[in-house]
Amino acid sequence: MGNIIGKVAATEKAPTNIDYFHFWCAHDLILHPFDVISVEHVRGSKTFGMVEDISHITDSPSFLTDYISNDFGDVKASSNTERINMNYVRAKVVANTKGIFIPVLNGAKVMLASENEIEEALGLKDVKNPLVCGYLEMYESVDEAQKVRLPVKVNSKFLLGSEGAHLNISGISGLAAKTSYAMFLLKSIQDTKFQEEADNDIAFIMVNVKGKDLLAIDQENDEFSENEKAEVVSEYEMLGLSPKPVTNVKYYYPYSKSTASYSNTYASKEHIEFQKNLRQAFFYKFLYSEDKDNLELMFSNIDDPTQTMDAIINYIMHGHGRFGSITTWHQFLEEVENNCKAGANTEKEITVSSWRKFRRIVKRSIHNNPIFAQNANRDEGEIRLEDTIKEIKKGDIYVVDIAKLDDGMQSFVFGDIMRGVRNLKLGEYDEELQGRDYSIPNKIVIFVDELNKYASSDVPKNSPILRQIIDIAERGRSLGIVLFAAEQFRSSIHDRVKGNCSTHAYGRTNAIEISKRDYSFVPNVYQNMMTRLKQGEYIVQNPVFRSLISIKFPRPIYKQFK
Repeated sequence: MGNIIGKVAATEKAPTNIDYFHFWCAHDLILHPFDVISVEHVRGSKTFGMVEDISHITDSPSFLTDYISNDFGDVKASSNTERINMNYVRAKVVANTKGIFIPVLNGAKVMLASENEIEEALGLKDVKNPLVCGYLEMYESVDEAQKVRLPVKVNSKFLLGSEGAHLNISGISGLAAKTSYAMFLLKSIQDTKFQEEADNDIAFIMVNVKGKDLLAIDQENDEFSENEKAEVVSEYEMLGLSPKPVTNVKYYYPYSKSTASYSNTYASKEHIEFQKNLRQAFFYKFLYSEDKDNLELMFSNIDDPTQTMDAIINYIMHGHGRFGSITTWHQFLEEVENNCKAGANTEKEITVSSWRKFRRIVKRSIHNNPIFAQNANRDEGEIRLEDTIKEIKKGDIYVVDIAKLDDGMQSFVFGDIMRGVRNLKLGEYDEELQGRDYSIPNKIVIFVDELNKYASSDVPKNSPILRQIIDIAERGRSLGIVLFAAEQFRSSIHDRVKGNCSTHAYGRTNAIEISKRDYSFVPNVYQNMMTRLKQGEYIVQNPVFRSLISIKFPRPIYKQFK
């Protein structure tokens, strides 16, 4: 028999039921929410419960009684008779060893669960297609000998397909470490050798949206002290992962005319030159002849209730007016300018004021922006993103930097990536890719932070990027496209996007956010915990788990920029 810590208490007003029970325990026993306990049950079975709340009660009928018993509020007074008092714990039933889900009985002995019992209780035992998503710690405050630390594994088919797909990570900026957690999972995927060969056929596209966060993910973190490094290494080894950064990474930066400053990125010249020498750094451009069909992506966050912008884009795409003879972005802007003049010979349905609105939007992104060019010189590392997506191979990690671009350009680039991946997986490029000596990866994972920019409930319903994200969320599992997305406030994300994510990771957030209906299923104590989670801590939800699980993950092993 294990370490007995208390007994079940079933009262008239608080009976046990198939979902919950209470038990009393010693005053000095330190338990935490999410700790798992084991209870003796009928027919030799054991019921496992997860701690939800801990309370302390006395025989005092009111606060006034307690006040009077201390000599009418004398804080130095000592009571003549010590009050009867106790601690009791509310626990949620999560499993039973024999599938017996009748209420546990009054007086049943409650014990700390063993590692094996914790795995069985939470659904972590004998997980098929296991993929490490972090580790859990329990009983660290009870007794060092009782402390439990074990890896938490999900069924990869519920994260990467085919049973389910997509990951949503939420939490406030900075402290929630959303990018770090996504990178940890990427590292776990790259290190894991799945049983089925098709599950090992994965490529990744990471979109860098903040500073230099993801611009050196294959370089080691050089900020650890010796003790810190030893601790991090031991954590990775405990999880069965190598303590080295990810490999096979290529970086794609917005093209800049001057190689002295690389003005379109936050990366330093020295950093980019270092990657260029390793043939890891490339510079993307957009060519009018190839990319004009993506103009609508610049209008993803523009409300267009009368669809006048759509009408102008269709007018241009079909080569009406003089647009049929245009071959460069410069000529394009000139013709747009011509249509903004009073009395210009345009379609009667499109007013001059509409053309002027269109001009303001496209000119802000295109005018004097070297990304919009006439050609791309491959010998100089210049590429089109769509072309390089066609060349993605198993194990590749593409990092596309958009951090220094304005919002319109960020939408344009991200939309171009999504469209390119979708077309690749739908076979749009099969004819031109015939004869190459490698196949399209079975699965392509796309990671993007600040999802609220592209898929929030405030984004116009006709947004082409929103349509693409919803399509990938709903059909991506069958296409082999997996979305790893992060945002500060989960409640702002479109219901059809987050509703199709099979895995959810909740980081530290604020009290206003947890009051939203997205968190209504989370017990109050767990909600309050979400407001004080530390860096490296997440509450994770996955179909494999029988309950929400509180996990930790190691500090990043890739280079960090201050």
